[in-house]
Amino acid sequence: MMWLKAWKQNKENSLDQIALERLPRHVAIIMDGNGRWAKKRGLPRSMGHRAGVEALRKIVKTCSNLGIKVLTVYAFSTENWSRPKDEVGVLMTLLTEYLRKELQELHHNNVVIRAIGGISALPSEAQKELENSIKRTQNNTGLILNIALNYGGRSEIIDAVKKISNEVLNQKQKIEDINEKCISDALFTKGLPDPDLMIRTSGEMRLSNFLLWQLAYTEIVVTEELWPDFGEKSLLNAIKAYQQRDRRFGGIHTD
Repeated sequence: MMWLKAWKQNKENSLDQIALERLPRHVAIIMDGNGRWAKKRGLPRSMGHRAGVEALRKIVKTCSNLGIKVLTVYAFSTENWSRPKDEVGVLMTLLTEYLRKELQELHHNNVVIRAIGGISALPSEAQKELENSIKRTQNNTGLILNIALNYGGRSEIIDAVKKISNEVLNQKQKIEDINEKCISDALFTKGLPDPDLMIRTSGEMRLSNFLLWQLAYTEIVVTEELWPDFGEKSLLNAIKAYQQRDRRFGGIHTD
């Protein structure tokens, strides 16, 4: 693939830092700090969001080249609608531009585009580009780029409860048979493994209503870097930190 060939030729890759046989299957990222990045430079917040798109482009390429299976990025939360109208407009425009400009390259590099959240509430142009991108890449077999848009973890769980309740009412599901798999299958992330690693930039120590069910046993790495400054080296460092963790999933190791 085009990305991989160029990446292998780059002598500066720090792959000696990580064990390629123990990569996280699913990486989730809260892309935080665009506004603060712009403010530090005396720029409008819109420029911070544009710089954030460039950071995303680099991280998608790196995840694809590493062979990571799923990358879920928190692009727009249900709470983000409360931001100034102009800023919301910029974010939606950037989404549309990103999909329109990057689709050909993403498709050429075997990336699958998916989305989770209340997509029907997005502006029609953004919906159109998203639907086109999903359809165009649906048969690809590489990295799944899972974009969380108008997404909230609590609203996702509420939606799942409604689905399961409706199945019970219609006698398609028995209450006593409801288990973790049943709930997982009712979530937006059905069919995807739970994240192994969740990264949050900008130093904030909270989940911000992101993948509340799915992050139950996820390893979390918080970095002080603002999202536009987060690059390949930053991702490799986060993966290195992940690989140093002892994942017990509530149990203990006896060795």
